[in-house]
Amino acid sequence: MTINETIAIHCQGVTKTYGAGENAVMALRGVDLSVRTGELMMLVGPSGCGKTTLISVIAGILDRDGGDCAVFGQDFTSMPEQKRVQYRGKNVGFVFQAFNLLPPLTAEENVAVPLLLNGVRRKQAVEQARVCLDHVGLIGRAKSLPAQLSGGQQQRVAIARALVHQPKLIVCDEPTSALDHITGHKVMELLREVAVQEDRALVIVTHDARIFEFADRIAQMDDGHIEKVVSSPNEL
Repeated sequence: MTINETIAIHCQGVTKTYGAGENAVMALRGVDLSVRTGELMMLVGPSGCGKTTLISVIAGILDRDGGDCAVFGQDFTSMPEQKRVQYRGKNVGFVFQAFNLLPPLTAEENVAVPLLLNGVRRKQAVEQARVCLDHVGLIGRAKSLPAQLSGGQQQRVAIARALVHQPKLIVCDEPTSALDHITGHKVMELLREVAVQEDRALVIVTHDARIFEFADRIAQMDDGHIEKVVSSPNEL
């Protein structure tokens, strides 16, 4: 498969099924999607339509059953497991809907984790983490544990953690769901600033119509496939 150098993500005919036999559920039914470098792509659609499964396949967290999927020319399924983990650790930032913060670690320590895993010295990692926390308006809570933070604050810590190692691909699952309108817009402005670069791409799963305006394009999903890709929310 030849990938145009301006394409960050290229999925063709991607399928994914959970379970087997009578209990099988086909989450992705031949998804075709291309995301350009420097683009913020949003995935929208009803719950259960396959959005989270698709971004998990794109990020290399889930293996697809069929089809092709390349991220910056790399196919995760062709990599040995150790190389896949290393590549993902350096090149992918993932904002999980459940935050997945480590309870014993402070906010700055949680944000520093990707850097530490990539071999950055602790002092430097924490300094970079504090810069990211400042960008999401949480420098004053750097020493707080997750249990001491509100849901919205935890979400911003998770976003800072996804950005701290400057990954090429950023994948977000409902990044503004726990945020008020003003904070959500500030976070989206930050994500756009990070994403709109020649060597980056950002894919966001969302139900939050308030942030549609930040997308370069919006892909509408239903029943495991993409129905259409539009350039304006008015076309949905």
